[in-house]
Amino acid sequence: MSELWVFLRIGFQHIVALDAADHIFFLLALAAIYRGRNWRSAFWVITAFSVGHTVSLALAVFDLLPVRESVIEFLIPVTIVLTGIENLVLRERAAAGRHRPIFAGLFGLVHGAGFAGYLKSLFVANVALPLFAFNAGIELGQIVLLAMAAGVFWIADRGLHAIARPCTTEAFQLRLVGVSALVTIVATGWAWTRWPS
Repeated sequence: MSELWVFLRIGFQHIVALDAADHIFFLLALAAIYRGRNWRSAFWVITAFSVGHTVSLALAVFDLLPVRESVIEFLIPVTIVLTGIENLVLRERAAAGRHRPIFAGLFGLVHGAGFAGYLKSLFVANVALPLFAFNAGIELGQIVLLAMAAGVFWIADRGLHAIARPCTTEAFQLRLVGVSALVTIVATGWAWTRWPS
C-alpha cells in the first residue's frame, strides 16, 4: 500500500472517528445555519475553514508555529461555542454575513493546530507527501460529514415543518436553534474541562 494512500486513509479516519467529536461538532455548528439555497455562502465558509487548518497544520508540522497543546485543546471547543452563539443570536443573517468566512478561516487555524501533534507523531522522515495525503483525507472526511449533515438537516427541516405547520415558527429556525444550542452546551462543557493549566 502506498504512503499516499496510507496517510489519506489516516486523515479520513481521523476526522470521522468518534474521538474527533469536537471537530465534527464544529462542522455541524458551521453548517447548521445554511440551507440548500445558501450553498455559495456555505462553500466559501467551508473553504476558508479548510485553508485555515491546512496552513496551521503545515506550519506546526514544520515547527514554524509554536503550539501549546493544552491551549489548542481548550480553544477548539471555544470556536464551537462562538459559532453556536453566533447561530443563535444572528440566525439567518449570519449565513449571509461577510465576516463568517474570515472567522471560519481563523477558527480553522486553531483546528489545524489540533491535528498537528497527532500528525507529527506519525512522521519519521519526509513530511511533504504524508502532510498532503493526511490533509486530503481530512478534506474528504469533512465532505462526507457535511454531506451527511446536509441530508439529516433536510430531513429534520421537512419533519419539523410537518409537525410545526400550525405554528408561526419556521421549521428551519427550530432545527437551527436545536442544533446550535446542543453543540454550544456540549462544547462549553469541553472548554470547561480543558481549561489550560
